[in-house]
Amino acid sequence: MKLRSAQLDDLPILLKFEQGVIEEERPCNDAIKETGAHYYDLRHLLSDPNTSLQVVEHDGRIIGCGYTQLRVSQAAFVHDKHAYLGFMYVLPDFRGQGVNRLIVESLLEWSREMGVSDFYLDVYVDNQPAVRAYEKAGFEPSLVEMKLKLDA
Repeated sequence: MKLRSAQLDDLPILLKFEQGVIEEERPCNDAIKETGAHYYDLRHLLSDPNTSLQVVEHDGRIIGCGYTQLRVSQAAFVHDKHAYLGFMYVLPDFRGQGVNRLIVESLLEWSREMGVSDFYLDVYVDNQPAVRAYEKAGFEPSLVEMKLKLDA
């Protein structure tokens, strides 16, 4: 397996991976559109100097991806900036083989090199495989988002 920075030429597969993330998360949130849903501005992530978007290749085929982005922290926090991890996706046939761990370790290292020591991410509580993967990487629950949908 080979880890590398994503490039503009990778955009078609990254768009497919984005749809894979959405399909995985749709059962966790009935507010996700059935068609036309997008989470990420991938062109921006690919060109943003405050973002590291990484892919993993196996036999010349991209099998996983993820990004970290440097963000300004809330004024109430002791840290001025933090890193946000997102767009973590591994093709189903390659899950459980350490691909996610390889990506996360690389993104954490890049963030450390950028002077960041605090990391955040969002994960649906019902997405237990993802929760376990992040816990293995050292993340722990911190904040619960709550929602309410009123009858129209």
